[in-house]
Amino acid sequence: MPSGLESGASVALTVMRIRISHATIYAYDQSPKGVTQILRLSPRDHDGQHVITWRVELSEDCLLRQHEDAFGNILHSFTADGPFDDLTVTVEGEVDTQDTNGLVSGAIEGFPPQLYLRDTALTQADAAIIEFAQTVRAKASGDTLALAHALLTGLNREMTFDTDPTHAATTAIESFSLRRGVCQDITHIFIAAARALGLPARYVGGHFRRSDGVTAQDAGHAWAEAHIESLGWVGFDPTNGIWTTDAHVRVAIGLDYLGAAPVRGARSGGSGETLKVAVHVDQARQQVQS
Repeated sequence: MPSGLESGASVALTVMRIRISHATIYAYDQSPKGVTQILRLSPRDHDGQHVITWRVELSEDCLLRQHEDAFGNILHSFTADGPFDDLTVTVEGEVDTQDTNGLVSGAIEGFPPQLYLRDTALTQADAAIIEFAQTVRAKASGDTLALAHALLTGLNREMTFDTDPTHAATTAIESFSLRRGVCQDITHIFIAAARALGLPARYVGGHFRRSDGVTAQDAGHAWAEAHIESLGWVGFDPTNGIWTTDAHVRVAIGLDYLGAAPVRGARSGGSGETLKVAVHVDQARQQVQS
């Protein structure tokens, strides 16, 4: 485990600037009368993360309102009046990050950790997930941090990343039965297993700078945070089998994907809607702090 999580340890920090562009593009066979959407696409500052620039742009001329939800996420909402054949929502900006060895501090906390023991339809655990969690606990040695780390590595070995068999409404139970899924699914399973062991856990939506040089992505990224006694919230990325690092940009949190969904909304009229998402995440620069 990273030594930086030990009490009183000092960590030499390097500042990484990450450049992000996220476009959500809707096309319609028949123009809608109107579209209303709520966006959770804007990161905010906390320890280890500082937003340098960020902007939200819409292809239609309409009023964009900014507010905040109960979890402390930045929301933007708008209603675009039709007719139009397509609608594009674009966010882009730069964020400075530092590797905190997974520790999350300085963020807005709207609820006590105990709230994040609450099950949802997407994160409910069945007998198979509970058995997996109990097996991990039996083999784990040490405190709750060691247990969460064991869940991280165990689930990373257990699951195969696969975009084919699941969709946005796939539950943790369904994905675990397949042993396949995307980051959203694997995160839901981690949360379900952690809660089954009495460990508060929550869903995080954001972005991840890949180390292999690939900058174009089909969607954002997802991971979990677990509440560890004496430390607070710690980020775990079970898809990649790592703590959260300076490659992660944290955007929104919730009990599950629905609470942190980047875009949710409704359409009045129209038909034949198709959706395309284009995400680019790359490193703008890196600077070592003395």
